[in-house]
Parts: sequence; structure tokens; C-alpha cells
Amino acid sequence: MTATRPLAVIILAAGQGTRMKSAKHKVLHPVAGRPMLLHLLSSIAELKPERQVVVVGAGREQVEAAVYGTGAVIAVQEQQLGTGHAVAQAHDALAGFAGDILILYGDVPLVRPETMRAMLDRLNQGDDMRAVVLGFRPEDAAAYGRIITSGQGVISKMVEYKDADANERAVTLCNSGLMAVRSTDLFVLLDQIGNDNAAGEYYLPDIVMLPGAQSAVIEAEAWEVAGVNSRVEQAVVEAAWQDRRRSEAMREGATLIAPETVFFAYDTVLGRDVLVEPNVVFGPGVTVADNVVIHAFSHLEGATIDTGAEIGPYARLRPGAKIGPNAKVGNFVEVKKAELGEGAKVNHLSYIGDANIGARANVGAGTITCNYDGFFKYRTEIGAGAFIGSNSALVAPVTIGDGAIVAAGSVVTKAVDADALCLVRPAQEAKPGWAARFRARMQARKAAK
Repeated sequence: MTATRPLAVIILAAGQGTRMKSAKHKVLHPVAGRPMLLHLLSSIAELKPERQVVVVGAGREQVEAAVYGTGAVIAVQEQQLGTGHAVAQAHDALAGFAGDILILYGDVPLVRPETMRAMLDRLNQGDDMRAVVLGFRPEDAAAYGRIITSGQGVISKMVEYKDADANERAVTLCNSGLMAVRSTDLFVLLDQIGNDNAAGEYYLPDIVMLPGAQSAVIEAEAWEVAGVNSRVEQAVVEAAWQDRRRSEAMREGATLIAPETVFFAYDTVLGRDVLVEPNVVFGPGVTVADNVVIHAFSHLEGATIDTGAEIGPYARLRPGAKIGPNAKVGNFVEVKKAELGEGAKVNHLSYIGDANIGARANVGAGTITCNYDGFFKYRTEIGAGAFIGSNSALVAPVTIGDGAIVAAGSVVTKAVDADALCLVRPAQEAKPGWAARFRARMQARKAAK
């Protein structure tokens, strides 16, 4: 970034969001597992702004809670009188600020830091542009406001679609609404615009056309400035984000067998030579090291997977799962807040919660760690090289020593020493002929009815 001037950011989020049909504030609906507003604030953070203001209408409490700790403050637009009026509500929050101001939209979450920097660079290029507007060229210009230029990106006119004539509507360069302006100009210009238009609103773009100075436009890709006003548009933005992330993952060395069926979160990290089979979902907080295989229909969230591990198919890793090098979590296994050591195996139909599984331990099919008594959670410790037989219940808190063997079907409530055999079940007893006598008796009773 060539400019070194202080930066403030105004994020407009005062729209009613009625088309979302939701009690949740529009800008808090997620894309890739993260609220749209937090996507935007994360990108803004890379520019190290001095101040951040989020302008809201209804739903202030929700937004205030969401931005807590980010450094953003809230300004309220009591009446919805247009984008120009909304920006003006940030005046008090920016009192005493001298520098550049970026104006962004909370429902346009994917604008990149590089694009924001480019807007600021253009503003400070030295030719005294009043403002820099971010334009784009969508496949369908629909009802977007149009930008008419006179060459070298200098704007000769900006017009809202509803106020444009046929020739202006034929222009393909559209206004995203994002803008960079100097603090010394912004609020002075806002005081000069009127609302003599079809909607009777104060339009932010009108500051560009006020006499006295020129403004410039730079262009971004259409996906970067895609807005969300409905569940349908949210799904479109999500799909576009996922497509880009899948391509990025493959470019960086992961193999996706059926890319269109794999879904990433905003912070998913994949190493090289990771193989992801179809229908895998990554929730937030997943880090996968090199040479990991994730089989089909697995769901991962808040998990760390070390080199050479194998997950699934049909596995579920929940927050706090740590899968060690070359460990195996097999089909229909759920792991929560538990660590598997190097080479440990939980291959079939098991629940492992609040536990440590030692290196090379083997947990048999149908085993569960009974970690919850209805009030508190307790941990299970399984030592290195231990073998847990199928269909065992380990009632926490309990410790299984290194190299110990727990016989199949055991309900373990006490510690098991290293290298010991734990057998917790009644002796097997056979009663010759009992089954035949039982069937005959029951058939007679049925015939008598």
C-alpha cells in the first residue's frame, strides 16, 4: 500500500433484511461458517485501521455482541433514509479523525484486502480525486447503479438504475457502493446532497457528482462485491466461495475426488498430498497435515489431524479432537475432545469423548467412553499399546494402563494395571435343550389363542 495515511472504515449494516425472513440480523448470517460481517472485519484488520464504525438500524444488540473485541463501534440509523444518510450517522464516532475513510457494506462480505488497498492507493495517487468508487461488471447488470467514465477511470456520471435513461442502463460498469473518501471531504459533501430522486432518499453516490472535483473508479471481480439480501443470494455467494476454495486447495496440493461435494470453512487448513473423498464437510477450526486420507461422508469441526492419519468413512470429529500421526478413526466413529496418539486405532462404531488414547492402542468396535453422568464430564486414559475389546464401556474417570487388555463386552469402572487382563462379565453358562423347550412352549401358547 503506497498510502500511509490513517484509515477509518464505515460499514453499512442498517438494512432491514426483510427478505432473509429471519430473526437473526442479516449481516450475521454465515458464509463458509463465519458471519458475513466478521468476514469483512477480518479483511479490514489486515489494513490496520485506526477506527471502525458499523452503522445499524434494528438489531443493534446482535451486531454489538458479534463485533465485541474487534475494535468496531456501533452507530445507529434510526430512520432508513438512504446510504448517504446512513454514512452520516458515523460522524460522531469519527470525531477528530483525520485520514482516509473506506465505506463498505456488511452484506458484501468477500471484498479482499488487496482491493481495499487499491482503492486507497488510487485515492492518494496525487491527482486530487475526491473519491474512489469500486465498480464491477456483472453477467446481468439488473438494477445496479451505473458508472459512466470519460477515460482513465475518471467518472463523468453515476446514476441509480431507477433514475437512469435507456442509454445509461446499457452501460455494463456498475456501482458496488464501496467507496474511499478523505475524512476532510466526506461529511462536508454529505451535507450537500439532496433527496430529489425516485425513492426520496439520500444516495451516497451523489457526492461523486457534486461540483468542484473529479472522482475515479477502479474495478473488481463481480464475485468479490456480490451482496446478500436473501437466502437465495446467500446460497449463491456460498457456492461461489466454495468453488474458489476448492480450486485453491487443489492448486496447493490436495486431491479432491469430487470437488463439488466437498465443503470448506473459512479457516480450513489442508496440507500437501491430502486425499479428500466425496461428501466431506469441514466445519470451522480444522487443520489437516500432509499425507492424510479423509474418506467419504465424514464431518470434521474443531479438529487437528496429524501426518499420515486416516479418517472415515462416515467419521465425525468434533471440537477438541486431536488425531496423531498415522492414527486411524474409522467408519461410524465419533471423537470429541479426545487425543489419539501415534498409530492408535478406533476403527468401528465407537464414541470416544474426553479421552487420551495412547500410541498404538487399539479400541475395538462398539466401544464407548462413558464420559458424562448427567452433571459433569470425566476423562478416560488409555495407555500405549492397550487393547480394548469390542463392545466395551469405559466408565470415566478411569485409566487403562499401557499394554493392558480389556476383554470384549466389559464394563470397566476401576483402573486397569499395565499389561493386565480386565474381564468384567459373568461366566458363560449353557443349558442343553432349553431353546427347543422354550420354542415348543411358546408355540403351544400361540396355538391356544
